[in-house]
Amino acid sequence: MIRVRFCPSPTGNPHVGLVRTALFNWAFARHHQGTLVFRIEDTDAARDSEESYTQLLDSLRWLGLDWDEGPETGGPHAPYRQSQRMDIYRDVAARLLDAGHAYHCYCTTEELETRRDAARAAGRPSGYDGHCRELTAEQAEAYRAEGREAIVRFRMPDEPITFTDLVRGELTFTPENVPDYGIVRANGFPLYTLVNPVDDALMEITHVLRGEDLLSSTPRQIALYKALIDLGVAKEIPAFGHLPYVMGEGNKKLSKRDPQASLNLYRERGFLPEGLLNYLSLLGWSFSADQDVFTIPEMVERFEIADVNANPARFDLKKAESINGDHIRMLDVKAFTAACEPWLRAPHANWEPEEFDQAAWEAIAPHAQTRLTVLSEITANVDFLFRREPVEDEASWQKAMKGDPAALLTTARAKLEAADWTSPESLKEAVLAAGEEHGLKLGKAQAPVRVAVTGRTVGLPLFESLEVLGKDRTLARIDAALAKLAG
Repeated sequence: MIRVRFCPSPTGNPHVGLVRTALFNWAFARHHQGTLVFRIEDTDAARDSEESYTQLLDSLRWLGLDWDEGPETGGPHAPYRQSQRMDIYRDVAARLLDAGHAYHCYCTTEELETRRDAARAAGRPSGYDGHCRELTAEQAEAYRAEGREAIVRFRMPDEPITFTDLVRGELTFTPENVPDYGIVRANGFPLYTLVNPVDDALMEITHVLRGEDLLSSTPRQIALYKALIDLGVAKEIPAFGHLPYVMGEGNKKLSKRDPQASLNLYRERGFLPEGLLNYLSLLGWSFSADQDVFTIPEMVERFEIADVNANPARFDLKKAESINGDHIRMLDVKAFTAACEPWLRAPHANWEPEEFDQAAWEAIAPHAQTRLTVLSEITANVDFLFRREPVEDEASWQKAMKGDPAALLTTARAKLEAADWTSPESLKEAVLAAGEEHGLKLGKAQAPVRVAVTGRTVGLPLFESLEVLGKDRTLARIDAALAKLAG
C-alpha cells in the first residue's frame, strides 16, 4: 500500500511551488489507491503561525486536494502536528545517543567557522570535521565545565550512500560530502533533520516526493533511516523522488517572495482550482505530447512519478491564464454564472449593488464565458450592463473616435433605431451598413459604437451585448457620445 505525505510548514502564504508538490503527492496516491498523509511541520515557533496553518487547510480544500490522514481528519498516527509530538522526538534522540548512532558536539559557532575557513583555504570540503565524534568522557566533562552546551549530531557512515531517485535515477554521495549533522539544538529542540524522517518512519511513508532543494538532505536521511531500523523505529527506507525546480523571471528559482508565487494571487484573480492545478501539473510532467488541457480525474488516471522530468520547469503566467480560460469554457453555463458571483457583487464590482440585473447577467453570461481567462475579468466585460453610464476610459475614446466619428455614430444610430432588436445579426447589419455609407469596414465602423455604449475598445461580442443592453439604453448612450463629441 502506497503512503505519501505532504508536510508544509505554516509560515506565510501558500505558494505555487508548494501546491505543485502537494498535487503530485495527491495524484500519485489517488492513482495507486494509496494514502495521502497531511502533516504540519510546526516546530519553528518563531516563524510558524496559526493564521498560516488555517490558510494551508483552506487552500487545500479550495483546490480539492483532500487528505486521508491529518489535521481535522485524524488517523492511526495522530497527532499530525509536529509541535504536539515533541516527546516522541526526545525519546528517539535519546535512543540514538544510547546506541552510538549520535553523539554530543560541544563546538562553538566560532570554532566551526574557523575550521571551515581553513578547510576551504586548503581545498577540502568545509562540512563538519568530526571534532567531537570520539570525545572521551573526560573531554566531554571538561567542555561542560567550561559552560558549553552541546547539540546532538548524527554519526554518518564512512562509506558512500547510493540510492535510486524516482525522478533522477541512481545517485551516489561520498562521505566527505555528507558530514555528521545536527539533529537536536543545544536548547533541546529537535531539528527538521530528525523530526522529518522520524515522522515518515512512524507514519510508514513508502514514497517521499519533494522538491529538488531537499535532495542534498536525502543521503543523511537514508543513513538515519538505517539507524531507525536498527532501533526498531522504522520498518524500511522509503523511495525518494525529487521534483524539478520551478523557475521564475530571469531564470531564477521561483521563491516565496516572488509576487507570482503566491497562491492567494491566483484565488483573488479568479483562477479556477481545476485550471490552476492543470497548469501546475505541467511544471515537470506531461499529460501527452499533444494535449495540455485536461481534467484532474484524467490527470490522476495517467500520473506516474517516473514520468516527471528532472529538468527545471519555467513558470509561464500567460500559459497559466490560457489554460485557466480553457477550463472556464469547459464549465456548463450554470456553473460559470455561479463561479462569477463573487466578482459580480460588491466590493469586487464597479457598480452599485442595486444596479445589478440578474436577468441581464444570465443573458450575457454565455458570451462572457467565451472571452475570459480569469473570473475577475468579468466586471470589466459586463459593467456596461449595470452602470447608469459606461466607464470613462480616455485611452479607448481617443483610439476609437478618429476621422469623423460623429457622422458615423449619427448614421449608425438611425439604422440601429430601425433595426430588429431581437436579432444580433440585424444589429450587425445596421452598423455594417452605416460603415459602408462612410467608406468604413465593419471593424472601423463598430469601434465608435462599442466605445459609446460600453466605454472600452475591447469586450464581449458587440451585437449580442447591444441586444442584452436594449434599444433605449443603447440609443441613449450613442446620443451621449454625440453630445460629448459636439463638446
